[in-house]
Amino acid sequence: MFKSRILEVVVLIAALVPLVMIPNVAGANAEIRIDGSSTMYPITNNVAKSFKETKKDKIGIKIDISGTGGGFAKFCRQEIDIVNASRPILGKEMRACSKSGVRYVELPVAFDALTVVVNPGNDWSRTMTVDELREIWQPDATNKITRWSQVNPAWPDQKLKLYAAGPGSGTFDYFTTAIMGKPKASRSDFTASREDDVNVVLQGVAGDKNALGFLGFGYYSENQDKVTAVAIDNDTGEAIAPSAETVENGTYQPLSRPIFIYVNMKAAERPEVREFVEFYMKNASAAARGTHYFPLPPRAYRANLEFLKTKRLGTVFDGFVPEGLTIDDLLKREARFYEN
Repeated sequence: MFKSRILEVVVLIAALVPLVMIPNVAGANAEIRIDGSSTMYPITNNVAKSFKETKKDKIGIKIDISGTGGGFAKFCRQEIDIVNASRPILGKEMRACSKSGVRYVELPVAFDALTVVVNPGNDWSRTMTVDELREIWQPDATNKITRWSQVNPAWPDQKLKLYAAGPGSGTFDYFTTAIMGKPKASRSDFTASREDDVNVVLQGVAGDKNALGFLGFGYYSENQDKVTAVAIDNDTGEAIAPSAETVENGTYQPLSRPIFIYVNMKAAERPEVREFVEFYMKNASAAARGTHYFPLPPRAYRANLEFLKTKRLGTVFDGFVPEGLTIDDLLKREARFYEN
């Protein structure tokens, strides 16, 4: 009987030892949840891999691709900590976040040159005007503008096949805003990629001499052997190709755009989230360049760290997608917002 009681005590102590001897280390099983833009995915994924290496994989980072719209929907439902966004937050998304009590900080990460692409065999439309793009993509063109020659009589009388990002993507919102003046204002008879699969556009254009599409510069840059970038004439008489130089000097218009992460400030109270965002801003320039996007000046990332530290909440865009924004324009907006 006595031995039996001793055995029970030993078993009880053994069960309690892990609880006593191993402290509950904050972040030991932490996971940072991110979702949103396929355009932003390569940059954020690049940063996440480096961050996990510095933390020896003690912090998990789950990154999904639901498109900017899908990402914001999850963000405003408090299902994720950070949203990757290839356009600013819209008014309806701001209201959804406000209703659910989500406060956020908007952090611009880089610039993208939204790129119109054609098949390498296309030798007639290596340059296009904004008016021509508008004629092709306007809602009224649905099932009506179906041949290249209808847009420009100098172009061949061949069937026009269109590919684009899905309507839930920030890329679709930005392109339609820049070309049509209104988000989502587009013809409907095109082949849309899923938000997590830009390859639909790449493969469609690469496989058809008469195809036309648009996508982020990073994806174009990695596939220059398959598709050709179109130089854009923004009613100036000069066609400008997308490049680091033309984005930085502001001449590639109106398809240059800022891309962002938005951070839930309640989530940022968790050490692992705050550390990750701080690490992100310190490494964003290299990550953007490494994924063929265009980094912001160093002062922009220093400002982002200050915005995070001081909880500078909200957006500088008032719920609208900007048109024709340059890097200088963005930094001026940020500075005015911070001063106020």
